[in-house]
Amino acid sequence: MSLPAKQAKPKTCRNPDCRASFIPRESFQIWCTPDCAVVIARAKQAKERKSFEQRERREIKLRKEKLKSRDDHLKDTQRAFNTWIRARDAQLPCISCGRHHKGKYDAGHYRTVRSNPALRFEPLNCHKQCVPCNQHKSGDIVNYRLSLVLRIGQDKVDWLEGPHEAKKYTVQELKAMTADYRAKARALAGDAQ
Repeated sequence: MSLPAKQAKPKTCRNPDCRASFIPRESFQIWCTPDCAVVIARAKQAKERKSFEQRERREIKLRKEKLKSRDDHLKDTQRAFNTWIRARDAQLPCISCGRHHKGKYDAGHYRTVRSNPALRFEPLNCHKQCVPCNQHKSGDIVNYRLSLVLRIGQDKVDWLEGPHEAKKYTVQELKAMTADYRAKARALAGDAQ
């Protein structure tokens, strides 16, 4: 005496455009028609391809990171620092000319990086400055100093103008500073919204 075949329970097609109810012929079947099977297979392939590409990008990024020199890390830190300065001073006018305008702004150093590299990442030494003042007028340093005294005080300006011990940052310190300045810039961007 043979037992009657067990009736399969209805399933819902996994094709997001179909979602029809069907009785599967096999226990692993997740599609109602061959057309839906093709759609599901292509979606799975696309998802796997995307995952593979993401892994590849992460691996390439890690390999590039390992090849970076100290100077490359210094440039990254400088970029992050400048972005944070522009975000910090977003509501303030240009430190030199006192104007608000629609042009591009730089993070202008009072004591330049070449003349005093120890103050390269000193927040008191760097402020939002319009491109004409920073690049075309060499920082418009006379007006920069006048505004700087009003903004941070004479004692801090005197400190900036005084002697400073040279700093030699390690790659680890530069990476930490880059991460810190990026986080600060993101926080300021989030506060502005």
